[in-house]
Amino acid sequence: AALPAGRPAPPAALHLFGDPAEVEALRGRLLAWYDQSKRDLPWRALAVTELDANRRAYAVWVSEIMLQQTQVATVIDYYNRWMQKWPTLQALAEASLEEVNELWAGLGYYSRGKRLQEAARKVVSELAGQMPRTAEELQKLLPGVGRYTAGAIASISYGQATGVVDGNVIRVLCRLRCIGADPSSPPVIDRLWAMANALVDRSRPGDFNQALMELGATVCTPKAPLCGECPVKQHCRARLRKLLGKLPPVPDVEDCGVGDCPLCPPAAEPWDSSLGVTNFPRKAAKKQPRVEQTATCVLERKGCRGALEYLIVQRPSSGLLAGLWEFPSVPLAPGLQQEQQREVLRDHLQAWTGLPVAAGSLRFMGEVVHVFSHIHQTYVVYSLPLDGDVTLDLASSPSRWVTEEEFRASAVSTAMKKV
Repeated sequence: AALPAGRPAPPAALHLFGDPAEVEALRGRLLAWYDQSKRDLPWRALAVTELDANRRAYAVWVSEIMLQQTQVATVIDYYNRWMQKWPTLQALAEASLEEVNELWAGLGYYSRGKRLQEAARKVVSELAGQMPRTAEELQKLLPGVGRYTAGAIASISYGQATGVVDGNVIRVLCRLRCIGADPSSPPVIDRLWAMANALVDRSRPGDFNQALMELGATVCTPKAPLCGECPVKQHCRARLRKLLGKLPPVPDVEDCGVGDCPLCPPAAEPWDSSLGVTNFPRKAAKKQPRVEQTATCVLERKGCRGALEYLIVQRPSSGLLAGLWEFPSVPLAPGLQQEQQREVLRDHLQAWTGLPVAAGSLRFMGEVVHVFSHIHQTYVVYSLPLDGDVTLDLASSPSRWVTEEEFRASAVSTAMKKV
């Protein structure tokens, strides 16, 4: 029957896992590969050895939050220090935000640590210390826990047969089933979640989900996938399409054969044979980061023990780098000459410290570039030595004098360490 006007065609079989025997074979191959090849990671060890369900879920939860936006190699050290310091939800709930920020410093996206601690306090105070036991409850009850994190905790910690979809899983599924539509669009995301839920192994859901993510991280990589080493290559439609090349069209592989298919690549960007499997997934157009400039002043004085001390101030409790410490800084309008930048910084320091500051006494030290995910930030760095006996009346925002050693142990961003 003809489809009602304006309704997209349903996806063709090419894009689905319709054969139960194939699904069974794919699960078996993927899990056998994972058992042999998986990386030895501290949170995986805890998920297997920790008998207490609350502790196990907490251990997985911490790792999943740290791994959002951050590479595994970076996370390992932070994770080990975190679990040593706060081995349980209860321990984390009693920590101060300042301590959390100090340990998190350098991991980026600082609101993650803050939300993790808020959620731990909620579990202790409102849920009697009991972690929710299903993906639905985890997502509903814990701030900062979205659909993916909830699915990961529930499948790995509690054995709930629920799928997960992260960047790695999106890439693997799009290649396995030639999905070339924009993977960030809601209908495609819904389709991928349905696929992940259908594929997940019922007896080993946590291992299966980790295997799918591991495959994307180590074999089915974005730019140079190791297709020869892939344990599920015989199930990969993108690879089959690449192998067939320009042979006579094989209808169920060469094309899905349905006009206006919601999962095929857009007609304007058809299959590019030079890209092979990396035709999938299609990249959404990346937004260019905002370009910003900030003048930063390192105020220094001789401390009472002769060591140099530096003044740091605390950022507001919301927004970028919330609650972290930094050298006194002020945003700069675009296109200012260096003399104008100096004057802006001088006015900011005078208003803030109550001291007369001569623009000429600000020594230009150089520039530091730091790229946040959505901001390309240039810090124009000045230094200003003060006499040791100067007292500053800094009622407006929390501030303190620190030695270099104390500065490095404080909750400061990577950008400020560069400064």
